Amino acid sequence: MYSVQLLLRVAKTISVASIALMSLLVVFGNITDYFTNFLIAEHVLKMDTTFPESHIHYRSINSTFLFHVGYILIIVMEAMMAFCSIKGSWLLFKNLRSNAALFHASKNWAVAGIIIGIVIWFLGFEVVGGEWFAMWQSRIWNGLASAERIVSFLVLILILLHLKEDEELNNTL
Repeated sequence: MYSVQLLLRVAKTISVASIALMSLLVVFGNITDYFTNFLIAEHVLKMDTTFPESHIHYRSINSTFLFHVGYILIIVMEAMMAFCSIKGSWLLFKNLRSNAALFHASKNWAVAGIIIGIVIWFLGFEVVGGEWFAMWQSRIWNGLASAERIVSFLVLILILLHLKEDEELNNTL
């Protein structure tokens, strides 16, 4: 059986590769089916499905240009996340059996990808969309549950990546 240390390196690599695949699929979906998720961005910014008696509708934005700018910014950030995560998972895979210092040093692109993801789904969706634009008040255009699921996974993988490597790798039975 392989050592726990090697298996944990494999888990880190697979986790980052999974983040890369997820972000790549999100970018692909948002580009090839642009207007489906664009509608979410539009309605969240318009705040047209939040509680009618709410006193925060002054925060709403009603500019088609700004809807597109915001949505394109999200897609660009998702593409950056995909790139960093793909490069990060490749570097982890390439250095899977390297010494501890080299494997640990190869985590930088993966960590960058995860940070971008946290900016998108925590800062963008949970903080700005959820709190400033009150997305939580909408029964129709509410992406908070999905954002929370993604952020939870990203933070767990960030913690996993943070674990230092032992120098010894025992790859034999």
